[in-house]
Amino acid sequence: MPVPFAAALVPLALLPALAPPTVVDADFDRGGAFVLPTAVSYAPDLVPYGAHVRVMEERTASGTAVTVVLRGAAAGLPLAAHVHTGRCGADPAVAGPHYQDRVDPVQPSTDPAYANDRNEARLALRTDARGSAAARTDLAWSFRPGEARSLVLHTAAPAGTHAAGERIACVSVDF
Repeated sequence: MPVPFAAALVPLALLPALAPPTVVDADFDRGGAFVLPTAVSYAPDLVPYGAHVRVMEERTASGTAVTVVLRGAAAGLPLAAHVHTGRCGADPAVAGPHYQDRVDPVQPSTDPAYANDRNEARLALRTDARGSAAARTDLAWSFRPGEARSLVLHTAAPAGTHAAGERIACVSVDF
């Protein structure tokens, strides 16, 4: 017996609604401008003005995927990228702390129960000989609206530490 068309659509209606991906494509510029650029470099020797970044957030059936693609940075550069709570500014500190799915009540967050790969969006990159790098992280959760506003590139922290290195660039993204 054939299934009525409307009845066949019911299982599709039960699937979670997947929003279109958020994509930011931008070239890095200096942070002291009157109108801040989308992508700010605080270390032009490492991330030169004109270097390009693409940040993409995709909602998946199991959570969220964040991808970053970098072109034109210094060669052989180890980097850490984290989603932060504030938008980029002329001062690197304006981007605020790392975004956390479960927010550590003590800030800055250093407690490994909160400051970890399962609770923060963390990506590790290393640029090639042309200064290009790409990384993706898959998260088992989604960002709370209005609480994740940038992706910050840090120098890589020493192995075995929970701290991020120096903030060298920032990309404003409304995750």
